[in-house]
Amino acid sequence: MNTVALYPGSFDPITNGHLDIIERAANVFDSVIVAVLANPRKAPLLDVETRIRVIRDALAEVGAPPDRIEVESFDGLTVDLCRTRGAGAIVRGLRAISDFETEMQLAHNNRVLAPGVDTVFFMTSVENGYVSSSLVKEIASFGGDVSTMIPAAAVEVLAGRAQRR
Repeated sequence: MNTVALYPGSFDPITNGHLDIIERAANVFDSVIVAVLANPRKAPLLDVETRIRVIRDALAEVGAPPDRIEVESFDGLTVDLCRTRGAGAIVRGLRAISDFETEMQLAHNNRVLAPGVDTVFFMTSVENGYVSSSLVKEIASFGGDVSTMIPAAAVEVLAGRAQRR
């Protein structure tokens, strides 16, 4: 049986914590789809095409198995993409108890919308437990060094954005 999992998120930008979750999910599931939210109602720092390119570059950099990890954009309900792609699980990362409360509500709602789709939680590694995309964006906006929090491909993109300002 081929197990497919979907890891949805904005990944704006992808962090080392996200990469850790993707790699660990790829060790549990036969294939992982990294689903980049292309929500036109939100104003991300990086456009969806850039986020996808950065994720693919970062995965290649860490040697993630390209035959088992796909990256694509989506808009709408995560469970609808699960149905379309045949995913039986949604992967989510947890950094703290506060994450669990929000994620538990989402998981229950998704289970009501799609009873055949389970949510699987991965605890972030200790070294990445404090990192979030929001924190990275804030530090980078003030010229702070985020190179230990995000992959090199994301560092390059953020540095390029800062130079254009």
